[in-house]
Amino acid sequence: MIKKNKYTNALIGETSPYLLQHAHNPVNWYPWSETTLEKARAENKLLLISIGYSACHWCHVMEKESFEDPEVAKIMNANFVCVKVDREERPDIDQVYMSAVQLMNQRGGWPLNCVALPNGKPFWGGTYFRKEDWKMQILGLSNIYKKDLNRAVEFAERLTVGIQQVENIGLNINPAIFTYEDLDSMVSSWSEKFDNVEGGVEGAPKFPMPNAYSFLLKYGHLANNTRILNHVKLTLDKMAFGGIYDQIGGGFARYSVDDFWKVPHFEKMLYDNGQMASLYSEAYLKFKNPLYKEIVFETLEFVERELMAENGAFYSALDADSEGEEGKFYVWNENELRLYIGDEFEIFKDYYNINKKGFWENGNYILLKKKNKKEISKKHNISVSALEEKIHMWKIILIHQRKKRTSPGLDDKSLTSWNGIMLKGYVDAYMAFANEKHLEIALKNANFIANTQMQEDGRLCHSYKDGHSTINAYLEDYAFLSTAFIRLYEATFNEIWLSKADQLVLYSLENFYDKNSGMFYFTSKLDPK
Repeated sequence: MIKKNKYTNALIGETSPYLLQHAHNPVNWYPWSETTLEKARAENKLLLISIGYSACHWCHVMEKESFEDPEVAKIMNANFVCVKVDREERPDIDQVYMSAVQLMNQRGGWPLNCVALPNGKPFWGGTYFRKEDWKMQILGLSNIYKKDLNRAVEFAERLTVGIQQVENIGLNINPAIFTYEDLDSMVSSWSEKFDNVEGGVEGAPKFPMPNAYSFLLKYGHLANNTRILNHVKLTLDKMAFGGIYDQIGGGFARYSVDDFWKVPHFEKMLYDNGQMASLYSEAYLKFKNPLYKEIVFETLEFVERELMAENGAFYSALDADSEGEEGKFYVWNENELRLYIGDEFEIFKDYYNINKKGFWENGNYILLKKKNKKEISKKHNISVSALEEKIHMWKIILIHQRKKRTSPGLDDKSLTSWNGIMLKGYVDAYMAFANEKHLEIALKNANFIANTQMQEDGRLCHSYKDGHSTINAYLEDYAFLSTAFIRLYEATFNEIWLSKADQLVLYSLENFYDKNSGMFYFTSKLDPK
């Protein structure tokens, strides 16, 4: 029986999974467009701009509490033109309103909610609000606009100037002189915040920051700085052992909510896993730690299994939630583990910490490691190779059992920039381990992008879904894809990839470069200002 939806709004015609999640809200949502902005101007209504992404846990919470509530929707529809934005599709719009919220509140995040004048200039914003607080805020803002218009306009103008000042960077006319002393000074200051017990930066939450650790790895190697290299190795080891890494299915979650990598915010993003594949591949070349090879192979197996389409495109993300509960797909209770693992449970329990260390909440455990294979094998009087066989079988068993669960929501749009990051991850893995399958997948993805997202003149599309390429690409698309194509040339010596990278850079110089500042705009000259 087909479910009939009581409400349907203008988002029903969009391709973004995030926007489609809101297509049956009682709120009269519109997508960001010139038509929507013209509607606000014509009706002289405030814009209520709500920005998020499909894997965002608190976006789902606010939708359930407020945007699915007819009473709240009535207030929103009567007083605002309501606009939903997928920050992954429109990072340009997200950046403007994120800057506004950060200027107002000194912090930001998602869901990102802004109220703006009909011309788009913001004068109020915040992140997640509980239902009653949200109603009070938006009613108050509507009253200010109706009764004290000058106050709203004055604040919006001041805030707009602030955003422009944040974004505007002048031409640096100083000579470009860089020395190792500059790097040493920067890293020395940075290292004061290192957590040299658990890895990463001190405090919580903990983000993997793969780009930062790739830099530190190269710096430590070239400067022969043992202290920095030890910190990098500690961090990589701790992340690989922690709950932030999916010990059964491979792949990394976005971040851990604590300061020792235990409890992840369970969303899995393509761009994180692409960068982590590159980082652990580079680290293997330096440290030759077999754990790092294991992490790379399992992460790429996860991507192939859950984030790759038949045509070679990579999907964007997996949700943190399933069946309305964060992490439900990934955690286990002791009874089901005893049932599935059987006679080997005591070794399993020790290896994956089905104890106080691994306990999370509601009787559930997050699988994580504290001891390496040698320590476990010695304690249980078995060989390392025998333990590895057991671990392999445990993973097969538990992946099979997880398949019976309701999977987290999949954001199945393919973003060119993120595909470029993942493509480079596959090539970096091939360069480190010479596994032909990694190169085959890299070439399949590269051909998909070149044949589908890239036009003859070098112009790119940002997003692809269901056979449709949409949205004129941003600077990030050209940057990440040209980098990946150059890396693919280094792996294959096929000059077609070098030629395509050259084409992308030439197009960027023509359409993004600002001669006055010597820098590049995020959006092309073909896009609205």
